Amino acid sequence: MKALTAEDVVREESGQSIEVRRRNALKGAMFSEFIDMFDIYLPVVVLAPVLRYFQPAHLSGGMETILASLVFITTLLGRPVGALIFGVVADRVGRRKASIWSVSGFGVVTLLIALLPGYGQIGIVSYGLLVLLRFIDGIFLGGGYAGAVPLAIEYAKKEQRGLVGGLIMTGFPAAYVAINLVAMLMFALFPLNGLNSPYAQWGWRIPFVLGAALAAVLATYYVRHVSESEIWQSTATEKPEKLPLSDLLFGKSVRSLVQVMLLMTGFWLTQNIITIFVPTGLLLHTLHLGSFATTSTLLISYFVLIFSYIASGLFAQKIGRRRFFVSVGPLIATLGAGLLYVLSSASGLGLPTVMLLVCLLSVLVTAPWGVLITYINERFATDVRATGFGVGFSLSVIVPSFYAFYLNGLSAVMPARFAPAVLLAIGGVIGAIGALMGPETKDVDIG
Repeated sequence: MKALTAEDVVREESGQSIEVRRRNALKGAMFSEFIDMFDIYLPVVVLAPVLRYFQPAHLSGGMETILASLVFITTLLGRPVGALIFGVVADRVGRRKASIWSVSGFGVVTLLIALLPGYGQIGIVSYGLLVLLRFIDGIFLGGGYAGAVPLAIEYAKKEQRGLVGGLIMTGFPAAYVAINLVAMLMFALFPLNGLNSPYAQWGWRIPFVLGAALAAVLATYYVRHVSESEIWQSTATEKPEKLPLSDLLFGKSVRSLVQVMLLMTGFWLTQNIITIFVPTGLLLHTLHLGSFATTSTLLISYFVLIFSYIASGLFAQKIGRRRFFVSVGPLIATLGAGLLYVLSSASGLGLPTVMLLVCLLSVLVTAPWGVLITYINERFATDVRATGFGVGFSLSVIVPSFYAFYLNGLSAVMPARFAPAVLLAIGGVIGAIGALMGPETKDVDIG
């Protein structure tokens, strides 16, 4: 008699039909994306006002900026490492196990950050531990979607994969809205007034504990309700001896990886303009909006993105993913660049007009993200899908991460107000070229 696996036990005890397993995998991936982005924004939104708690007093402004950026950058650097490690785990051991291990890991690390003592207790070691833990956290976060997303895509019906990808990506704007609301609540309940104030001493810790608790809930959900991908299981006994990375770099999947990374480089570049440049470089420094007006504008635009990602996924399912990218890329390079130029150069715009233009710009420029995760998973075979998705999605963020240097370079040869629009146009063109290099995938049988 064949021994029951853990996935068989989950399936038999719950009496799960294929539709139930499909829905549970989708819920797990959506929740995983939400927690991933919630944790990414924790140091940016919650910890940024009290980073001096971990640092010596009387630092120069430049040194404070460097130390603050390290907390965020080390997390981003950890993500490609985690995507590679857990992508291999997901391809060799299983999507479900990779998801459980990674989410459990970043839950533990996030809780450890919440318990860190400050500079006043252990000196500069406190800051070193913060940076180290954020790097480890990035590794586990990068592994979170490397297992969860392929699992959900593999369970989806062919005609619903576009909708599934769009739904998963709603976790990103939803997390941004949630973390800002949590931060606003913390600031209201625990006043921030120096390093001895309630917020500086322990108020910032509560959102980190909440993040750890959410991770525990997600890990429990995967253990109790999510079954292993049946597509992966059907090929599990046929795994080649070589690791998936070997196939990606030297085998039949190398062309897919190069094409995906070019596509993602373009759309990461455009995404960085929206998620990093617009809040600080545009709204705060160029338009001189106050903190409340900036936060309100961003919350509204991100709330709108929750629905636009779903719409993008459905539309690309109808016309084709490749055709969608090839169409949207030039639109970003023209209409998107035009909107950004208007925002960067027009003076006297009222707040309602700014909010409307930012919403339109955000919806257009980030539209590819409702389609990308579905497309990338469709570009790789089952035995390398998680590794290909994780590496292609994460490693391609490196070149676009230096967008600030590109802006400075462009500003040296043209008026500064043109530079963001030109860089946005370049990203849109690169994304479209990357799409042209690949095939249409909406009718691909990923099994």
